[in-house]
Amino acid sequence: MTGLIGRKIGMTNVFDKDGTMVPVSVIQAGPCPVVQVKTAKKEKYGAVQLGFGDVRATKVTLAAVGHCKKANLPVYKHLQEFRVDNTDEFAPGQMIDVAIFKDVAKVDVTGKSKGRGFAGLFKRHKFHGGDETHGSKSHHVAGSIGSSAYPSRVMKGKKMAGRMGYQRFTVRNLKVVEIDLENNLIMVRGAVPGAVNTILRVTASA
Repeated sequence: MTGLIGRKIGMTNVFDKDGTMVPVSVIQAGPCPVVQVKTAKKEKYGAVQLGFGDVRATKVTLAAVGHCKKANLPVYKHLQEFRVDNTDEFAPGQMIDVAIFKDVAKVDVTGKSKGRGFAGLFKRHKFHGGDETHGSKSHHVAGSIGSSAYPSRVMKGKKMAGRMGYQRFTVRNLKVVEIDLENNLIMVRGAVPGAVNTILRVTASA
């Protein structure tokens, strides 16, 4: 098993053996039950589906309730798949905890960044604006956005105002500083995507 579903607790700092302060992100990784085992014979690939975060049955679809009930498990809000080489080692209902990262030096953490809402050009794309002189009439505007006779339209990908943030990011090769097996916590050096309580996907670095 190479990964777990987790939740961002926040950031703090710890001291290593040399007394150097190390900034770390604290992640509650698991424990995650195995909801479904996908085999190469049936699904054409080997993977394990894990669940995380209890939720009331009335908050999800009946299909999701039935899916978890098939494995004799309560309903989980988040389900994610992790590829495995040998599916024979796993069974529905089996619990996977943070102990799988005990001998892992570095991990990759995937999550969604903080949402900033609708943002303008200055905040979203770091535009500097036009001249601030008296003769200029373009101070805090986008300026020309289209082409002339050809192709007479705004090209796709043009930097304009719009929704900022809340995008999927992966921070790779974060050093594992400490693992708390009792509380299912993993501390990694540096920052991870999202705000507090953001759902994260933690996998061992390749």
